[in-house]
Amino acid sequence: MENELLKIAIAETSVIIRSGITVALKRITGFRIQPFEITSNESLNSYLRIHNPDILIINPSFWGYYDITKLKSETQHPTLKCLALLHSAIDESLLKGYDDTISIYDSVEQLNEKLQKLISSPSNENSDENNTLSIREKEIITCIVKGLTNKEIAEELFLSSHTVISHRRNIAKKLEIHSTAGLTIYAIVNKLVEIDQIKKNMLI
Repeated sequence: MENELLKIAIAETSVIIRSGITVALKRITGFRIQPFEITSNESLNSYLRIHNPDILIINPSFWGYYDITKLKSETQHPTLKCLALLHSAIDESLLKGYDDTISIYDSVEQLNEKLQKLISSPSNENSDENNTLSIREKEIITCIVKGLTNKEIAEELFLSSHTVISHRRNIAKKLEIHSTAGLTIYAIVNKLVEIDQIKKNMLI
């Protein structure tokens, strides 16, 4: 993966945020990143069709709300990895189809970790059980296991506390796990967290 070329499209109306992400991407080591800034719907569709980028970082409200599944279909790019760029709390339903999210408050290190994870992850999860969980639900499980409260999870993921509670109910229903201990075992087995992280939190 060292020095692998990554073509990354950045669709964001704010020039400050768009340019800031471009600068952050260029600071990431281990990849040769070729960023391309997109400012309109027309240039987005054209770029995706012609240049076939590896990753699309897009504000979910970029010139209206984007249906990522439809966008992939229209541009004939079904394997495109998509990161939702979050400025603040957003309706969870708008994130359907995204592979992951990034925040304008993420560090270069956090951005690097998400790119590494995105590129190394297979198109299909190996576990059928794991497939039942969305990216967001996996993030929430990780936060729960790390000992965060509902309020802290909401702040960490730019969600409302009500949305976090709804996700926790859905997770419990899907996995039939109703305790933090059970979720901790699930998270370790499915590699959502490392055992060292759990030990560290237990010591705090």
